[in-house]
Amino acid sequence: MADDIPVRIRPEIAALPPYRQGKPAGEDGFKLSSNENPFDPLPGVIEAMSEANAVNRYPDASARRLRERLAARYGVEPDEVHIGAGSVSILSQLILAAAGPGDEVVYAWRSFEAYPGLVRVAGATPVEVPLTADARHDLPAMAARVNERTRVIIVCSPNNPTGTVVGHDEFAAFLDTVPSDVLVILDEAYAEFVTQPGAVDGLRVLGLLGRPNVVALRTFSKAFGLAGLRIGYAIGHRRVLDAARSTAIPLAVTGQAESAALASLAAESALLERVRQLANRRDRIVAGLRESGWRVPEAQGNFVWLPTGAETSDLAEAFDSEGLIVRSFPGDGIRISVGEEESVDKVLRIAASVVQALPEGHSARGLA
Repeated sequence: MADDIPVRIRPEIAALPPYRQGKPAGEDGFKLSSNENPFDPLPGVIEAMSEANAVNRYPDASARRLRERLAARYGVEPDEVHIGAGSVSILSQLILAAAGPGDEVVYAWRSFEAYPGLVRVAGATPVEVPLTADARHDLPAMAARVNERTRVIIVCSPNNPTGTVVGHDEFAAFLDTVPSDVLVILDEAYAEFVTQPGAVDGLRVLGLLGRPNVVALRTFSKAFGLAGLRIGYAIGHRRVLDAARSTAIPLAVTGQAESAALASLAAESALLERVRQLANRRDRIVAGLRESGWRVPEAQGNFVWLPTGAETSDLAEAFDSEGLIVRSFPGDGIRISVGEEESVDKVLRIAASVVQALPEGHSARGLA
């Protein structure tokens, strides 16, 4: 048959769907499906990228300048910082380093859509623990799923795609229940957008609690607006990060990406002002959705979540038909990124027009 794979591929890999990026928006539309930062890069960042023009030479494999800059920022040693081509690449490296056939990786679900695939690529078994009714991590239930086969636990805060956060105190209590030789990855790709008091902060956890089995992941893709350059970092114990470095594809972080990240850190105050604008825009969208009759969880990333359930595909098409490209998760919900200011009224108008299509008693209807 034409669809048969012509060579022998691992069955669990053959069964995985390849990643498919959201379609682009039309001329008058808005792409709100990828959680990208809608602001253009700052001029200083563009200049730094342009100056890093030695593309005939390999980049520094360890991104030494950026590691040293981040180490000084967070009060750690450079070897306790690892740079990768986006935080998701480091996540993959850590899973490959810690888990294999017969091992288990525990995470909440629904959460970041890459988790199941990354676990199966490593040959390990995904253990998905349902979110609570208010779309948050159920940490006690996750702890209850830990056993002698568990090698990795992933906690995503703010959770993608629901936007909810884990509290610092509940995370600290959770760590007390986890064996000290199990790797806990705190995925904080959207940390800079958090405004809720008491939310977990991976760097604070590492500093105050001294947990060598915890690694915090951050990225320059979201708040710093470098999604197209693919650069993220991890902070953690040197030997744990050495294991990740051993599984990494060498030279994956380009010199242009490192230079842009350094320039972004130098312009952090200007970039974080943009983050504040996006967080304010997000809060206005949440308020407008609730006013029009949606029940939505607390949003702490740069996106909002509509728990549309079985009606997801139909309602996503209603947004797409109006030029708003959103990310739908059939059977679960719709994630809408916070985009340009001009998109806000359109998002709220369409959302208000389709909420009435939900059946009476639907979990997404009614004020939260």
